[in-house]
Amino acid sequence: MVDNELLLAISGLLDAKLEPLQNDIQNIKLDIENDIKPQLRLLAENYVPAAKRYEREAAKISALEADVEIMKKVISKHSEKLQQLA
Repeated sequence: MVDNELLLAISGLLDAKLEPLQNDIQNIKLDIENDIKPQLRLLAENYVPAAKRYEREAAKISALEADVEIMKKVISKHSEKLQQLA
């Protein structure tokens, strides 16, 4: 019986030491559930539309850059022709 009593005493000590850790873990879980998860969800909800909008606008900007380059060439050629006429 002495061994059983010793095991019960050790078990009680371990339970006493683990209780604060279990409370800390529970508090961390609650923080994650109540604070971090909603913020991550909000971030993801805003990120996806912003990323799609960026993709669309990036394509438009590339097209505008190409148009500007063409316009520069045309303006340069027109300037040369005007200089020849003058």
